[in-house]
Amino acid sequence: MENSRSQNSEELIHWADQVADQIIEEKGNKDIYTCASGITPSGTVHIGNFREIITTDLIVKALEDRGKKVRFIYSWDDYDRFRKVPKNLPEQERLKQFIGYPVISVPDPYGCHNSYAEHFEKELEESLKDLNMSIEFIRQNEKFRACTYAESIKTALKARPRIKKILDKFRKEEHKEDWIPLEVYCEKCGTDFTQITDYDEEYTITYTCKCGHTNKIDFREVGIVKPLWRVDWPMRWDFEKVDFEPGGKEHSSAGGSRDTAKVIVKHIFKTEPPVYKMYDYIILKGIGGKMSGSLGNTISVKDVLEAYLPELLRFLFAGTKPNKEFAIAFDDEIFKIYDDFYKAERAYFLEDEPNPRKLAHLKRVYRLSIPYVMPKKLPIQPAFRTVCDTIQATQDTERTKEIILRGFEKPLPFDSVRVEKMISCAQGWLKRYAPEQFRIKINTEVPEKIKESLSKEQVKALKEVAGNLESKAYTDDALFEMFKKASEDSKVDMKSFFKGFYLAIISRERGPRLAGFVKAIGEKKVAGILRSL
Repeated sequence: MENSRSQNSEELIHWADQVADQIIEEKGNKDIYTCASGITPSGTVHIGNFREIITTDLIVKALEDRGKKVRFIYSWDDYDRFRKVPKNLPEQERLKQFIGYPVISVPDPYGCHNSYAEHFEKELEESLKDLNMSIEFIRQNEKFRACTYAESIKTALKARPRIKKILDKFRKEEHKEDWIPLEVYCEKCGTDFTQITDYDEEYTITYTCKCGHTNKIDFREVGIVKPLWRVDWPMRWDFEKVDFEPGGKEHSSAGGSRDTAKVIVKHIFKTEPPVYKMYDYIILKGIGGKMSGSLGNTISVKDVLEAYLPELLRFLFAGTKPNKEFAIAFDDEIFKIYDDFYKAERAYFLEDEPNPRKLAHLKRVYRLSIPYVMPKKLPIQPAFRTVCDTIQATQDTERTKEIILRGFEKPLPFDSVRVEKMISCAQGWLKRYAPEQFRIKINTEVPEKIKESLSKEQVKALKEVAGNLESKAYTDDALFEMFKKASEDSKVDMKSFFKGFYLAIISRERGPRLAGFVKAIGEKKVAGILRSL
């Protein structure tokens, strides 16, 4: 079936297919494969973080295309400590009081969720709904508070001399001899300003806190402990039987947490490390700046979907190898990205790419880009710039939809939905990101400065156009012929005619293709503007 994602094996040449084959080869045939990713909800989960999610999702789908059952888990590391307050958040001083608490215990500064962590978790989960990702979200605070990992923590603590030796190989300064790779949240004040003073080599630790509190607890019964990151990550690989998990550059450097985790999981937890794929950074073209959720300068998945169709967002990542840096454009290059997607779409339906290998790759990228049911035939492909120009001309979504659909033969329901979404994306892009030259404001009348700048011949030609527009309706072709005649009657060359026309209606010397633009604005409305000359 078309939407089952089954595909001729010779066409499965995508990087996600190669990783899927590697997983099956290394892990063998299993009843279910586990692919994982996760993050600390320290602030907005930005589009750079999303690369980990989409990388995992594409490999999940490649495994499913091979008939494999896959579990995609995403860990919200919301039992991690709250380290710093992102600069873009309200209630800065209040939030600073919660540094040292687990992020799940920090209040939501916006007041709409139960906690700081939940606010950013729900924000991301909601934005993923249009992207068709079957994700099992795991809230790690629940796991740690329920003492789920007690046996694994005991394994790590009893092996701490060996773990210390592994980690010290990659450190300039060795850990102290009494080092214990465990964080404790104080039962009295809730912070991690604590120190472990004794461990009985089983399940009992004694700790003291900066607040003065001291206690002895059994971590099978009291869920206030969490291993340090370099132990926590391999511990959970073992616990969840993870077969694949990607990681960013910061984890992938020599001696980084990936290097130490794969040694620890193998030698301490006696489990083979998951297959790994490093992913690179994302550049924001037209916005700039390095993204950081904790600093607050971010573009979220929701933000990107204000300008890009869901299939376009998937396409950007599916079409680029994870270890390659690439740009998401918010300037006028967005028009090219829409066109590139359309090229892949045409390759899928029309097979108009002569190079067989490139054709197979484009078709595979396209399949991985479509979130839900594949369209039955080539969908309509309105230029994104045309949609932007039309919605600004009409200021009416229904009329814009009608104008766009009118340009295509026998549009299907899928086409209608695409146009609706593109109109929404055009509005979002124009409002938040578009360079000034693409933002069009229709004049209600010709400004005085423009009137003074026009020649008598230009004014005469435009008044003739106004009269013609008031007297009858025109097709696009007939409009152009009428413009030509008006310019000839007034002895104005076409270049000066168009310049004067655009200045009169939008106060610019250039603009969208004039005939279609006039019809989108409305002939009578344009006539009214020109009558003010």
